[in-house]
Amino acid sequence: MTPLKMNRFIDAFLWQVLQEDIGQGDITTVTTVPEDCWVNAHLLAKDEGVLCGLPVFKQVFYLLDESIDVKLLAEEGSSVKVGQIIAELQGPARSLLTGERVALNLLQRLSGVATATKVAVSQIEGTSCKIIDTRKTTPGLRFLEKYAVRVGGGFNHRFNLADGILIKDNHIRAAGGITAAVTSARTNSPHTMKIEIEVENFEQVQEALDSGADILLLDNMSLDQMTEAVNWISGRALTEASGNMGRKDLKAVAQTGVDLISIGALTHSVKALDLSLKFLY
Repeated sequence: MTPLKMNRFIDAFLWQVLQEDIGQGDITTVTTVPEDCWVNAHLLAKDEGVLCGLPVFKQVFYLLDESIDVKLLAEEGSSVKVGQIIAELQGPARSLLTGERVALNLLQRLSGVATATKVAVSQIEGTSCKIIDTRKTTPGLRFLEKYAVRVGGGFNHRFNLADGILIKDNHIRAAGGITAAVTSARTNSPHTMKIEIEVENFEQVQEALDSGADILLLDNMSLDQMTEAVNWISGRALTEASGNMGRKDLKAVAQTGVDLISIGALTHSVKALDLSLKFLY
């Protein structure tokens, strides 16, 4: 796992989401909390799961007020239990209250993604298959959500539309068929670019192989169909299982012999990890 390093791009993103939340000012905090109030606080886990986004959590407070001290007591990617103290914070109460929601939202969301990914990865343990994500991410959060997938032990599919060729059903219809689509993609793309194509039945599998596709996305196939398709492909192309995989028996899917299982639910409908920031009295 590549550590998440703060940079100007992330700082600019964090300023944007802080501005969204703060607006013209935190009127509740300013009108109720004395300016000189200084507090200690704990970040507590109220769920079991995998932590992800601690550097972002810390940076939110740093950007708001450099006098805030955040002492992390757990590591990025570590598992936490209910009641565990994840971090100790000290600083102006006003700044802590103003940054609390954004910091927690991001940490909870990313931890939820990492936790869901780890669960999926654990289900296919002992196989050669890999769990991968999709582009079904929260707009504006893709770079962080895909990072969270890696923290959870998964792998990333393409980051954006320029990152790889993935020909799906509507591309096939618009291009005039599988062969036409793959041929055109091969002609008009760099020789280093892999071509992946979505297939739904054995006729399409054969046509995709004949056209020279590098990766076949087996869309909404049954376990028997996937097993037969993998045996038929016999290593001539990589295979990716797709289609509501978040609801499937992932171990059984992996045992069909597919190389990859893509799960949109890792990012598009994941449950956030329940975390809480509590002031100490």
